[in-house]
Amino acid sequence: MADTTGAMKLKGRVSIITGGNSGIGRATSLLFAKEGSRVVIAGRNASRGKEVVDAIKKGHGEAMFVKTDVSRSSDVRRLVDAAMEQFGKIDVLFNNAAISPVGTVLETSEEEWSEVIQKNLTGTFLCTKYVLPHMIKRKRGAIINTGSINSLMAMKREAAYDASKGGVLMLTRAVAMDFAEFNIRVNCICPGAIDTPMLRDILSQTPDPAAAEASLVKMHALGRLGLPDEVAQMALFLASDDSSFITGAAMPVDGGMLGGWA
Repeated sequence: MADTTGAMKLKGRVSIITGGNSGIGRATSLLFAKEGSRVVIAGRNASRGKEVVDAIKKGHGEAMFVKTDVSRSSDVRRLVDAAMEQFGKIDVLFNNAAISPVGTVLETSEEEWSEVIQKNLTGTFLCTKYVLPHMIKRKRGAIINTGSINSLMAMKREAAYDASKGGVLMLTRAVAMDFAEFNIRVNCICPGAIDTPMLRDILSQTPDPAAAEASLVKMHALGRLGLPDEVAQMALFLASDDSSFITGAAMPVDGGMLGGWA
């Protein structure tokens, strides 16, 4: 039953957040810590990871950073081992690390294709694979995957990203069905355009970044870009007991982008 007393929603829990040092991951790391979770931040940039850990500790939370490339099995195993050694359990896994290059199939090299699939889809697979045994032993857990509106609709010149995020959604549903008997819930967040460093980097590569941003804004019924904190709130909902009867779901946080032509 959902807690309505105002108590911390993740008190005493341990969460791994990949890509936890920037954008949506950073916002989620800070929010989960505020809600009582001990947070294991995984990412490739150690200085940004340390900054998030320091911010959490400044707020009297507990956190650690593990430098991780989620596309490497050895890195993921080391991440999971570090979390278990430090905290003794894993309650929540937020598979959030991703890259988002632009290009059609003809514009995408084989190397770029492989990198996107490895980071976005294989990374989600590896983290899930190595965390699941620890959740199965305790017969409880919540896994949250960052998909995209691109999990549900294609966008022009995003062929590799579309394919990877479509795969993330179907992997979400497969794992949800396979491990529901162990009280492990698996869900997928599908954000629209969120104002993150990754999005800003993509916009900066266009001939007219301001025009590209305005075009994106017009695609959202609410008439603005989303904020990382707004996606973090959905992650908190899916990690907490508030979503105890939700699994295998795709949860849009998209300002109405999927609702119809704005």
